[in-house]
Parts: sequence; structure tokens; C-alpha cells
Amino acid sequence: MSSIALQTTLHFVRHGKVENPGHLLYERLPDFHLSALGLRMAQASGRYIAANAQMNQAVALYSSPLDRTRETTQAILAELNPVRLSRGQEELSMETDPRLIEAGNEFRGLRIGYGKAALWRPRNLKLLRNLWRPSWGESYQHIAARVSDFAQEAVHNHPGQQVIIVSHESPIWSYRHMLETGHPEHNMLLRHTALASITSITYDSETGEMLHIDYADPAKDVK
Repeated sequence: MSSIALQTTLHFVRHGKVENPGHLLYERLPDFHLSALGLRMAQASGRYIAANAQMNQAVALYSSPLDRTRETTQAILAELNPVRLSRGQEELSMETDPRLIEAGNEFRGLRIGYGKAALWRPRNLKLLRNLWRPSWGESYQHIAARVSDFAQEAVHNHPGQQVIIVSHESPIWSYRHMLETGHPEHNMLLRHTALASITSITYDSETGEMLHIDYADPAKDVK
């Protein structure tokens, strides 16, 4: 009679909506914070996590070091920790990891389609010639590799446990696409990673092999 493999699940949460009235590509720039709507989105995902019998058992919570992800993480903790304390569990705290950061991008600080980022400019047309293989910044291969490195370390360090991870659209989707297709390259317009959504990836704790992927969008109706 074969034994059931120990499983570890990493729950990748995308941050909520950002306050960005200038419609800039904020990328890794500091001082871009959640909007009021973004905070409500993060709170909705926090309530979802707190009510989920698996997720609320998480043993660790990691975040990208950027403002919007840390604020999303704090909103999740504000919903989750009271539930944990009411059950006699320890509070979770946030740990940041640079491998979870947003992708690097040469257009940061600019408004796409305007000024130096105008799409008619020959240099920009050349950079944007292939949406599957971005030449305007960090490659999808590099993004997926650093997230994979973090994920395998988390699986090794937390065998059989639940882990919550707050990151960004590009890192989450590039890594997921690599797991599902064998390559991280993708059309950025076809990502399935809504704001404050949760992409849950379950692994064999011993081998680190991906077993299955689940997806939830707790903030889809938040206004």
C-alpha cells in the first residue's frame, strides 16, 4: 500500500489596485501605494484567506519589498491574525524577499503612449516588437527563474504546509506559465492574474514537483 506524498501549497496573491492618477508605469518605483479601492480589494482577499480552512493555517507570509505589496500584506494580516488568535494560533508576520519583486522595465516612470514612451518612436516600436519576448526590460525567463528559486526554497523549508506570498502580475504569471507549458514566454495581454487574486500552487514536498494549480478571485466584485 503506497503512502500519500506530503504536499506543500504556495498561495501567490497579487497586490490590489494602485493609486496612479498619472497613469505611469510605476514598476519598481517607490511611493506607489494602494488606492482606496485597492485596499478594499486586499481586505477582501484577506477575508477569503482567513475563512479558508487551508490558507488560514499558513506558517509563513512573504511579500515583495515594494509599497503596494507590503500594504496588501498588512491588509491580509489584519483580517487573518484575529482569526488565528481566536483559535489559539500564533500571529503571522511579514517577511520580504527581493525575488518576488516586480519585473524591471525600461519604461518605468513614463506614461505609455506619451512623450518618451510614445509608441510611434522607432526605438519604442523596436522594443515592443514581440509581446512574448520582452526586450524592454527583464526577460520572462529571468523573472520565472527567480520566482522558481524562491518557490523551491519555500517548499523545502515548509514541507507539508501552507505559505502565503504577495507579489505582482508578471512574476506570478511568468512562473505559472513556465510550470504549465515548460516556458515562461507569453502574451502579456492574455494573463489570468486579476488584482488581489490568489494563484495556489501545490507541490510534492519531497521532490518539489508541481502537482496542480488553483485560482481564486475574491476581489472581483469589490467596488
